[in-house]
Formats: sequence, C-alpha cells, structure tokens
Amino acid sequence: MFLILTHENADFDAVASQLAAHKLYPEGVPLLSRHINRNVRQFLILYWDALPFVRPEDWRRQKVEQLLLVDTHSYNSVRGLVRDPGVRVIDHHLNVEKRPNWEYQVEGVGATTTLLVEQIRTSGPVLSPEEATLLLLGIYEDTGSLTYDTTTPRDVQAAAWLLEQGAQLPVVRRFLQVALTPAQQALYDRLQQAMEWHEIHGQPLAITTADAPDDFEDEISSVAHRLREILNPAALFVLVELKNGVQLVARSTADQIDVSLVAEALGGGGHSRAAAALVLNESLATVKNKIEAMLPKVVVPMIRVAEIMSYGVQTVRSEGRVEEAAALMQRLGHEGFPVVDEADGQLVGLLTRRAVDRAMSHGMGRQPVRRIMKAGSVTVRPSDSIHTVQQLMLREGWGQIPVLDANGEGPIGIVTRTDLLNHLFRDPEQPEEPDMQEMLRQSLRRPLWQMVQTVGLAADDLNMPLYFVGGLVRDLLLGQPPHDLDMVVEGDAIKLVRRLQERFGGEVHTHARFGTAKWFLTEPIWRKIAETADFNVQSLPPSIDFVTARSEFYKAPSALPEVERGSIKLDLHRRDFTINTLAVRLDGAYLGQLLDFYGGQRDLEFGLVRVLHSLSFVDDPTRILRAVRLEQRLGFEIESRTAELIESSLPMLDRVTGDRIRHEIELALHEAEPVPVMARLTDIGVMAQLHSDLVWSETAVLAYRRLPVLLDEPVWAELLGDDSPIFVYFALWLLPLDRSVRRDVMRRLKVRQTTRRDANDSAKLVKLLHDLPAAALPSQVTKACRPFAPRTFLTARAYLTDEAAINRLTQFVTEWRHVKTILTGDDLRQMGLKPGPAYGRLLDALLTARLDGQIESEADERALLVEHIRLLPDVES
Repeated sequence: MFLILTHENADFDAVASQLAAHKLYPEGVPLLSRHINRNVRQFLILYWDALPFVRPEDWRRQKVEQLLLVDTHSYNSVRGLVRDPGVRVIDHHLNVEKRPNWEYQVEGVGATTTLLVEQIRTSGPVLSPEEATLLLLGIYEDTGSLTYDTTTPRDVQAAAWLLEQGAQLPVVRRFLQVALTPAQQALYDRLQQAMEWHEIHGQPLAITTADAPDDFEDEISSVAHRLREILNPAALFVLVELKNGVQLVARSTADQIDVSLVAEALGGGGHSRAAAALVLNESLATVKNKIEAMLPKVVVPMIRVAEIMSYGVQTVRSEGRVEEAAALMQRLGHEGFPVVDEADGQLVGLLTRRAVDRAMSHGMGRQPVRRIMKAGSVTVRPSDSIHTVQQLMLREGWGQIPVLDANGEGPIGIVTRTDLLNHLFRDPEQPEEPDMQEMLRQSLRRPLWQMVQTVGLAADDLNMPLYFVGGLVRDLLLGQPPHDLDMVVEGDAIKLVRRLQERFGGEVHTHARFGTAKWFLTEPIWRKIAETADFNVQSLPPSIDFVTARSEFYKAPSALPEVERGSIKLDLHRRDFTINTLAVRLDGAYLGQLLDFYGGQRDLEFGLVRVLHSLSFVDDPTRILRAVRLEQRLGFEIESRTAELIESSLPMLDRVTGDRIRHEIELALHEAEPVPVMARLTDIGVMAQLHSDLVWSETAVLAYRRLPVLLDEPVWAELLGDDSPIFVYFALWLLPLDRSVRRDVMRRLKVRQTTRRDANDSAKLVKLLHDLPAAALPSQVTKACRPFAPRTFLTARAYLTDEAAINRLTQFVTEWRHVKTILTGDDLRQMGLKPGPAYGRLLDALLTARLDGQIESEADERALLVEHIRLLPDVES
C-alpha cells in the first residue's frame, strides 16, 4: 500500500494535488492532513461524497511502504509506516533539498496541481465536474487566479482544460472569497492597527504583530491574504501569538524577496512567495526583532535608476519656441524633453510630444515652451530604486524623469516610462544573462584581456562608461572570439585616448567633429600592458578605434545620417538589427555588464534577424542587403515582420547611390559563402530592383563553386597578386548576362573604369577562347590572351566549362605566357636596324615561331630574323 500525503495547514493546491495524484494512481490512498484551511474544509464538507479522501481519524493502521508527497517535500509520522519507505515527491517549490534515494519531480510552475493535471490530460482519467472544480481551485488559489508573477503559460493551459472538463467558476469564486469569521475579523483589526512599514533596498515591507483572541482556532493565512490585498506591500510578515507559540505567516509579491528564507530560519518552510513557521518558547517581540534583523539579507537590492536610465539628456529652453521643440522631437524621435530655465539652467518642467502636437495643431508654434509644458521639478538620482521611479510617474504623471547626479546637480540623463516597462515586463523567454566577464576572459587572448582591463580602469578614472558594442558582442555570444578591440565611450573618446597616450605613449589620430580617436599600439605599449612576454605582437591589433556614443537622424529617406553625441542607449538605438544592439560594459566595477535594451539576446537564441525600427529600411535601404548578409552568414532567418518591411521598401533602393549599393554587394562577395547571399538577394527582389534583367544564374553559381578550388592552386592564385578575389566574384556574377544588361548594371553601380574594362575583357576572353579553332596553335592562343589583365585569366578559367578552351587557357597561363625570344630590340639595333614599328613585327614573328616549335635556339632565331628582314622592304639598315 502507499499513501498520498501533503503538508499541514493544507490549502487548495495541496488537497487538489492529492486528488489529482489519486486519479493517476488509484491504488494510492489520499490521506488528508490533520489541519486544513477553513475554505478547503468547507468545500470538502459540501462535496465529500464525490471525493476519495480519507480523514486522519478514519485511517486504520496498515503497512505502508510507499509515499507520494505532493506540494511538499516532508511528511509527518503515520500509523503503519515502515522505517524507510520509498518516497516520490511532486512539487512546484524549487528550493527543495533533495534526499538520497527519493524520487523527485520538481518544476517551476504556479501550482503543483498544474503538474498533475498535465499528466491527467495525457494519460486519460475522466474527471467529474466536482473533481475538475477542486483542481481549478488548486491552481487559482496558488496563482492568485492566474495573476501572480509565478504564473506560467502551463498553469493557464491547465486551467483552460479544467474548464473544458466542467469546472464551475461560480463555485471557485465562492470558496476563494470566503468571509472572515468574527474571530478572524477581530485579529485582522488588531494586525492592521499594529502595522509597521520598512523600506529595505527600495522595497516597501510590512510587519505586524498581535495576540490572538482567546478562542481563536481559525487559520491565520486568510487574514494575511486580506491584509496583503489591501496594503499591497512587496512583502508582508504577520506574527500572531497563540497559546502554543508564535505563528508566522509570510507573503511576498516581489521576485527580490524570498520569504521562505525567513520561515526556514525560524524552523518553518514554504516557498519564495508564501511561507510559515511556528516558533516555540520565544516572545512575540523577540521573533519580530529576529525578522527585522534578517530582512536586509533576505531582500535582494532592486534594480536602480542607473541600470535602466539613458545617460546624456536633451533639454529645451523655457523661452524657446514650440515649433523648434517640435522639429527637435521629429529629428530625434523623443517623446519628451526636460525644460530648463532660460536664466539659470534649472529644471522647471517637462515638455511632452502630446502637448507639442496639440499646440502645433492650434497654431501655437511661435509660443514659448513654458506656455504648454508641465511645470515642476520631478527628478531622481542614479541610486534611487525603480520603485521610486514608478511611484513618481504614477503620482506626477511624468513619462520622462530627469536624473540628477549624486550631488543633486545635472540633469545627467533621463529615465522614461518605456525604460521602466521594459524592466518590469521583461520577455519571459529572454535568455538568462551570461557571465560576460568570464566569457571575455576566456575568449580573449591574455594580452587583449589585459588591454581591456587597462582601458577600462582609465575610463573609470574619468567617470566615462566604456563598452564593446554591436557585432563584436554578437559574435562573442555566438562563441566567436573578437579580433579587434574597438570601443564606444559614453562621454569623450578623445579625452580618454589622450589619457592613455599620456601614460603609455603611442600615436593618436582624432576627429573632433565625430568624437573619434584611433590609438596606434606599438610593441613597447603592448609590453607595458601585458603581464607576460609570451606573445607575438604581430598577431595583436595594431590599433584601437574609440568612438564617442552618438545618436543619428535622417533628414530625408535614403540620405546619409547626421550624427550628434548621445548616450549608449541612443547609440544602440540608431543601429540596424536587434542582434547588433548588444553592449558589454568594460569600465571599473561594471566590467562584464550586458546591456540588452532591444531583445538582441533573445533573437540570437532564436536565430532571427529583426530590424530595430519600422522605418529603418526607408531611412537606409542598404540595410536590406546587410540583413541578407547577416542572415546567411549566421545561418539565421529574417524575422517575418522584417521580411514584410523589406518587401515594401525595395523601391527605396532606387534613391540610393550606386557606389553605396556596390559597396554592400562587395561585402556580400567577401563573405566566406557568397553563393547563398547572392541567391537570397535574388529571392527577395533586390536584383530585380537594380535592373529588371539582373539575375543570379546557375552558371554563376557553378563558377563561384570553382573559384575557391582554383585559388588553392598557386598558379591561379598568383594572378591576383595582392588583390582580393572580389573582382573575380563580381565579374562572374555579370558574365552570364547580355552585354547591354552588364553595361547598365555597372553604370547603375558606379563601377570603377578599370573594373568595367576588366569585366568586359573577361567576357571577350571567354568568347575568344571558345571561338578559336580546334587545332589552334599556341601562338594563336597567346595572341588572343596576351592583351588582357592577369585577373581576367582567373575569371575566365572559373567561368569556362569547355575542356578545349580550359586546356588552351591553362597552357597559356602555365607555359606560353612565360615564353620569350632570346633576341631583343638591342640585338636588332646591333644588327643595324633602326628602331621603328618593324621591331615589334619582327620580334612577334620570332615569338610565334618559338611558341609553335618552329625554332629552338638563338641561331634559329637569327636565321629566321634574317629571312624576315629580307621580306621587309621598308626596313632601313
């Protein structure tokens, strides 16, 4: 025999879990606890005959060898229980200390009942309406009717299924809202009057104590529940002195407060949101003091303003015109600006987009800002909690609150309603934040890691936040170590680099207009910074680029952006795709902090290329090509809404200059696998947008596949010299096209003159090699090939499929182009021939004869030369 047990003071989740377990294991006996909450007891009295429970007083001693514990991981003694029974635990409390030889199913859902209902759904037991109602009560009570933060989609799905099985919501409402008894009401009044409030790490906590009425025998949890609903603290600790000790009932509504830690320290237990303990031989005051002493250790500090704010703030003058503010809002995309006094620069109000829009619609554009602003001075400090921000926004109605520095001066930044909402309502699928400091340490070679630490300390000394941003962070999270150390500075990048130059030396190039600086790293600099001499300087970056964080705006679609200094958040906001908006902070104590304002980490995990703004492709249509490049390089997928925006924005490519589009195509051809990039550009319509007859052909695909193989052979690779193979890929793309299409495409893309010439020459060479007769002599092949640039030979070889043409070109490249005559122009001069056009004809005749095997030695050349001179009457001697 085995029993199905739960905890004492059983609530609906506990008893419902016993029922669900019995449905799954009918041989198990659901033995009720000695103490059951009053609302549960009332339900059981009403529906007893429809339920399978056994009361403790009705239990007859039998040998019990197995236990199934639900909604708990401990049990009390039961008559007939063997010394070491087999135990299985099904629970939703994650802080379970597992015992050897016990079997556990512990999962983080809102109610244990949910775990068992999921099994019932798959295994098929039939539920009566009464049973379904009890199970729904179990889920609803422990999830606050599906409103607690611990509620998961699984709880909602289980509840929906129970409703389909006949669960009755009117009954659920009746037993979740049971009125307090007179004794409970009396206790409630005492506790409410004795309520004390504490604020710890920004969290409002309530503690209350009372002596129970003499005849009090009801549960205290219902009283605590009512107090929590009325007062809405982050955590509530109710202490009631009973005849047999002090009863603690604790409730939490915040992730940062785990009340089970307090209960466990006092000999009780529970989970993070609900816990209880009965303290013996201690006075009410003593227990209260113990709890107050524990609270600073139990409450995890809340997120502070500094962690969600945007540094740097754009203000407007109180006497400035509304129309000027409207233009600024349109340019920067902000929803509001702090307003400062014209005379002393002090904060005097807030200007919102709504107020500006209404004023402009009423023709008030030339009125001063002070006429339409929200007057007042509502501010926070970086050290304030987000709870403080939330309360200020609710009380004052300000959607953007300026942030002053620690001394109350500024503003130094702003925290917005969006910042707060993004934190409070984080995506539940957001991946767990990785240990970026450890990831950097493991990914960077030791000298690079030491350089990061050194620059980070210098930035910290100047109070300038320092970041790795964008693709470097993206690739780092994808397991690809960075090869450069380019950094973004929130403040003044040039000032930071000058500080590094003062300490370590090195040349610095700056661009004051954009706030950028390049620090050139010499071997002595690396030797000063690296703690080990075991490295090759040639393998380290020769420089680091430092960029001041900036924002940008577009005056017109497809135009180049205009930039101005801004915060790191604004800097990330101007980027193209969410997976490029990640940043890692590098200065001082913040080293390793990951910034993810726009869900980049989530999209990395799901393999999505998602555009950051709906007008992003209108602002810069070349981002369409970048989206495809990223998608194919990373093996990702363009997110569905982003794909729709791309399709609708394709016509905007017509406004983009050809050299910008050509640059993006060249980057695509520079990818390790250019074929899928070019194919995808065709699929989404980019090629057709550039020219109606521009295609990506199978002929080009095959040529692209051949090129890397050829480049592994030195004889073909040397034809490129120091050039990259980009030209060859570009020419191979265009070769299958008609000449007129090729010409139009190169004109649209503003292709350089030399590239146009060589691309056209590649087509000519391919045709010449095809058109040569089958018995063409080496001299004929050489004459056909000799006028062209070496890179056209490689292009033609990758393109050709005709074996005869391939053999001719191969022999020319490997042998015939290297054949030279022994005699030169100097020899002709020594023979008395005056320089002139005949020199070329004579030497060509010698080369032709040598290529075709008609002559071999110098004597042969001289004899043939004499014969040819005799045939040239115009040659003067």
